[in-house]
Amino acid sequence: MKKLSTLLDINLAGDVEIAGLTLDSRQVTEGTLFIAIKGHVVDGREFISAAIEKGAVAILAEAGLPTEHLQIYFVNNVPVIQYYNLGCDLSKIAGDFYDDPSSKLRLVGITGTNGKTTTTHMIRHILKAQGHKVGVIGTVHIMIGDTTYPIHNTTPDVVDLQHILHQMVEEGVTHCVMEVSSHALALGRVTGVEYDTAVFTNLTQDHLDFHKTFENYLAAKCKLFEQVSKPNQVKSGKGAVINIDDAYGHRVVEKTTAPIITYSIDGSGTLNAHDVDMTPKSSRYTVSYDGHDYTVAMNTTGLFNVYNTLAAIGACLLEGISMEDIDKALKTFSAVPGRFELIEEGQPFAVVVDYAHTPDGLENILQTAKAIQENRIIVVFGCGGDRDATKRPIMGRIAAQYGDVVYVTSDNPRTEDPVQIVKDVEVGVKEGLREGSHYEVIVDRREAIQHAIQNAKPGDIVLIAGKGHEDYQILKDKTIHFDDREEARAALKEI
Repeated sequence: MKKLSTLLDINLAGDVEIAGLTLDSRQVTEGTLFIAIKGHVVDGREFISAAIEKGAVAILAEAGLPTEHLQIYFVNNVPVIQYYNLGCDLSKIAGDFYDDPSSKLRLVGITGTNGKTTTTHMIRHILKAQGHKVGVIGTVHIMIGDTTYPIHNTTPDVVDLQHILHQMVEEGVTHCVMEVSSHALALGRVTGVEYDTAVFTNLTQDHLDFHKTFENYLAAKCKLFEQVSKPNQVKSGKGAVINIDDAYGHRVVEKTTAPIITYSIDGSGTLNAHDVDMTPKSSRYTVSYDGHDYTVAMNTTGLFNVYNTLAAIGACLLEGISMEDIDKALKTFSAVPGRFELIEEGQPFAVVVDYAHTPDGLENILQTAKAIQENRIIVVFGCGGDRDATKRPIMGRIAAQYGDVVYVTSDNPRTEDPVQIVKDVEVGVKEGLREGSHYEVIVDRREAIQHAIQNAKPGDIVLIAGKGHEDYQILKDKTIHFDDREEARAALKEI
């Protein structure tokens, strides 16, 4: 509980005690401070009356015009405080309410277009092997120790994030590993969070519907590295881990003054992988660091996973874990659900489900498939609606360049017409088709998966891309259960 006057440093007659904070009027309960700000889709200020009816004891509302002082008025005896530029200060307010939880644990933030989830889970696995209680905030779920909770955004809103970190501290978590999205960085959701290590995986085209330009997208990612090296922070031992093989790695390096580990498979980093040997289910390679070589054997495959592993190794080295202990832990790491996940039902060909939903992500997994293929590569994929439409033909072209058979289908059309999305993808597919390869349009995703599996031959690889761990499809205003892994297993049982 916090006094409203203390939280906002104001004089308030008849001060009230705040039991909780929320940005969502639907989550208001007795004793809540409802924070009403204008979002990208919804203006929270329209729900002030509803919040008061549900038991909000105070309202903190974004002021439309600049004011030198907080303006206070009352609705049904409930104080409504108008706060100009509230979004900029909200992270600090939420952090103060929850006793600045990020200062009380070690916090690793991972940003980049691809690889965040796998890298996050690798770091968790290594830290856990050292006896630490670890929290995770990411695309797939929230984890506090071994307990899993659902998540709706890769990075929660500013209030929920502070609440989650507070809960982790209360439950004895010593380390938290979190994915940090470009949206969260651009919108200031993590402004008041103190990171110990920042990790950059890579940067390729995505989210331009939101950021508008690639430079804006890069600038958002760089905020994490500026943040980790800010002066006058509570904790010491800061660091950054940066993929120096990425075209933008050097730009990220320039944005931080924290100690840096760069990683590479080209020999240009302080942490390098070489002599990579891959099978459909495993990989083996040498890691060089600080004048020593270490053999790493993993139950994962793909060059992209070598990069993910290097990122995880770098972060754990900065956390004081020895290379020997890291290597030992990695030997027992298994692939993250929906990330190059093999679906096995005794069939004479491989079926892989992967979350790849960007041009680079799709090309990475197709390159892996190419490296381990015995026969044909069969690709099933589509693109999401209400997202960057410019990547659709690019992904179509990539699928056709690598795939021998391509099934273009629906993903999450959201409010868009799935047929039109498919047509956008098809433009690129036609451009990329090679001699002997062909494609088919099957808008119904279940039917497309069934066709791909029914037509697969021994030695083929069927790659189902785009949704990975997701277990739903969004169609207009309806969300239905749909899991690529379940659909693949059902189709395999019918052959």
